Amino acid sequence: MTKLFATRLALAATMLLLVSPAIAAQQDNEAPPAPKPGKLINTGEVLSGELNAMKVRDVKNAGKRIAMYQITSEPRRLPAPNGLCNLETGPETFQLVPSGDAQAAQLKTFAGKEISVKVDEIACASDPGQMSEAVITKWSLIKKQ
Repeated sequence: MTKLFATRLALAATMLLLVSPAIAAQQDNEAPPAPKPGKLINTGEVLSGELNAMKVRDVKNAGKRIAMYQITSEPRRLPAPNGLCNLETGPETFQLVPSGDAQAAQLKTFAGKEISVKVDEIACASDPGQMSEAVITKWSLIKKQ
C-alpha cells in the first residue's frame, strides 16, 4: 500500500512540475492595464513642456517653408467636444500657432527650452499637414520668475 501511495505521489509531483510553467506563462501573457487619460486642460490654464521648432512646407502658400512650433508635454485631455483627440491618453504634442510676427519671434528665442503658455483656445488637430496631436490657436507666453 505504501508503494502505491508513493507511486501516486510521484506522479502528482511530476504533473505539478509540468503544469507550473504553463500557469506562469499564462499569467505573464495578461494584458497590461490600460493607460489612464491625462489631466484635463481647460481654457485659461497653463501648459508646460519643451518647445520644438520645425520647418514645414505651407500647402496654402505655394510650398514656402515656414517655422512651426510645438510643445511636448505630458498627456492632457481637452475640454468637450474634443475630449481625447481619438487617443487613449490624450495628446502629448501641442502645436502653437503664432498670431503674428511678434509671437513667432518670441517663440524662436525659446526653441529647445522649457516654456509655459496660458491656453486660451485649443482643439484637436484636423488638417492633414499638422504635425501635432492638438493645436493651440490662442495663447500667451508665461514668463518664468
